[in-house]
Parts: sequence; C-alpha cells; structure tokens
Amino acid sequence: MELVTKNRPFWNRDFIVALSGYFFLFMSVTLFYVFPLYLRQFNPSKSQVGLIMGAYSVMGILIRPFFGRQLDVKGRKNFSLFGLVLLIVTVPLFHFVKDAGVFPLVLRAVMGIGAGISLTAVMTLCSDLAPAEKLAQSMGIVGVAGLVSVALGPMAGEEIIRRFGFGGLYNASVAFLVASLICALVTREPYLPGECDSFKRPRNLKTASLLTILVICSMPIIHGAVRSTMDYFIVLFGKSISVSRVGPFFLAFSIASIATRFGTGDLSDRFGRKKVIFPSVLIIGFNLFLISRVTGLWTFILVGFIGGLGQGLIFPALSTYVIDILGKENKGLALSLYLSLFDMGMGVGSPIFGKVSDLYGFRTMYCVAGAVMLILGTIFTLKAPSTSTKQVSTEQ
Repeated sequence: MELVTKNRPFWNRDFIVALSGYFFLFMSVTLFYVFPLYLRQFNPSKSQVGLIMGAYSVMGILIRPFFGRQLDVKGRKNFSLFGLVLLIVTVPLFHFVKDAGVFPLVLRAVMGIGAGISLTAVMTLCSDLAPAEKLAQSMGIVGVAGLVSVALGPMAGEEIIRRFGFGGLYNASVAFLVASLICALVTREPYLPGECDSFKRPRNLKTASLLTILVICSMPIIHGAVRSTMDYFIVLFGKSISVSRVGPFFLAFSIASIATRFGTGDLSDRFGRKKVIFPSVLIIGFNLFLISRVTGLWTFILVGFIGGLGQGLIFPALSTYVIDILGKENKGLALSLYLSLFDMGMGVGSPIFGKVSDLYGFRTMYCVAGAVMLILGTIFTLKAPSTSTKQVSTEQ
C-alpha cells in the first residue's frame, strides 16, 4: 500500500470521524443484545437462542478471512461501505420475524456477513490513521468506542422496547447504521491500494510448530467462547435471579473497560503483549466464577465491573499480538483472523454453553466457562511465542 499522509497526530480529524463511524456501527449491533427477550415469547430452548444469536458470529468467521486479505490489497473504505449497505437492507426485515425458527436465524447470519466486513474494515482503517508506535493504544481506543456502545446499547434497547416495542428497536438500529455510513463516506483513507497481492509469511511463524500455531489460535477462540456467556446469556441470567434491569451490568462493564484503556492502554506497547494477556485471563476467569455466585443487583453490577477490567486489558494486547505475529503488511488479514477466531468462539461457545445451561443451569455454565478460560489461558502463556513490539513499531 502507498502512504498518502504522514506524521499524523493521534487525535486527527479522520481518526475521530472513522472512530465515530465504528461507534455508530457497534451501537446498531449491541441493540440486538436484547433480541433474546423478543425470542422468549416463542418459548425456545436456551441452546436454540444461542444458535440464533451465534449465527451472527459464525458468518463473521466465514467471511472475514477472505475480505481481510482484500483489505490489505484493495483498501478499507469500499468494503466498509459494502458491509454497511448490506446491514441497512437486512435489519428492517426483523419486523417480519414471527417465531424463533429459520427466518431469524438467516437474518442474524446475514447480519454477521455485513458486520463482519464493515467492522473489520473500519477497525483496520482506524488503526491506519493512528501513529505506528501507538498500535495497541489505537486498538484500545477503537475498543472503547465498542465498549461505550456495549454500555449504552442494551440500556437504550430496553428503553426503546418499553416505549416503541421491538419495531422501534429495529428502526433505531437502522438509524445508527445510516450515521455510520455517513462517517465512512467522509473519512479519507490514508492508504491507497498497492500492487502486491501476495501473502508475506511472517518471520514469527517460519519455525513455529503446528502445536504452537494451534495454541496461538486457541486464545481468541476461548476468549470469544467465554465472552458469549456474557453477551448472549447475561440478560436471561439477570432475569432468572429477579434483577429488574440488566443495563447497569453493561454500564459497569463498559466503564471499567474504558477506564482501563485510557489508563493502561499502552501497557503492551511498552512491556510486551503476553505480560498483559495473562493477568487479563486471570481476571476474566475468576470473575466468571464470581458471576455464578451472584444473587442480587449490586453483586450483578460488581461482576460487570470486574469483567470490564479484564476485557479492557485483553483486547488491545491480544489483537495486537496477532498483528505482531502476522506482520504490519498483513494487518487487515491479521485483524480479520483475530476477529474470526474470536467470533468462532462466540458462535460455537454460545450453543455449547447454552446446552450446559439447559442441563445444569446458568451458575454451572459460568463455572465451566471460568475453568476453560483459566486452563487455556495458562497453556497459551506457557507455549505461545513472545513478540517484539519494537520491531512492529519500526516497520510500520
């Protein structure tokens, strides 16, 4: 790719506009966190709810690797526009959902395609617009935009449903998508497509064994799997323990994660990725055990806050770890691979953990998720190779 502008400050005009577009796009997605409440009227099993919600992630898995490579070759902006238009066409069709069967499953799958393309493209575009030596920090700030939407989306969704019904929820989602489309249209892409379309094999993987590669891939997958228990089932768990509103959980989660990003967002840039990943694994794993002990609103909010601390640490460190492994020249592919692996965990984890919940209840489900996170996180820490953040910075 050919560099169009150089020496940008961190908070430049195009970064802010692209970041706003990412926020609006993610708001449209997080409004659907309360969609299981609509499905509940049809008396589906928890695993059926997990399948419908997880279809979004499964399609993201399938679509991202191909389009991620194209982002490196042909640029980011056009693909973000394509994904956004697909979402704008699809979301209004939720007005016609009348059961918990094939139709909502298909719509969620198509949403996964549109969001998989557009979220990856906009995220990569934002990282292009930030200084090279602030890669993890820029990814953390992009994550903040997503976290703010996680805080506001479910609360806004609950309020919209109370006032306007689920039809109002779908209309609000479309409005956010249109706002994101406008931001994408006015953002100036910092790179133009280059001539090279070949994948450059990263030095970090040339001598890596198959087992090492599997260990590297396992961490985003497991993180996504256990995260599905938070995103897709925490609403239903909250209702099962008679918590009247689940919005405060997501608010606490997002406040903690945002504070972590601004306070320690460049930790892995300074000290290395793995030194940040393992503590975040411990926080997330043990917090899942705490969720299994929640009995009321205040402890519900507390575990949301602790979970946010873990998420605030793990996302910028783990996503930039994958970029380090694959190299800056393959950044679009690296981010798409990371998100695909994460979504693979979300898509597979949601029906599996849903089945555990069907058989043994929510509390056991969260204990199992915590154990899985701690075991696989420990294996990753011991077996995955370390990367050099200095190398990435100088090559950018």
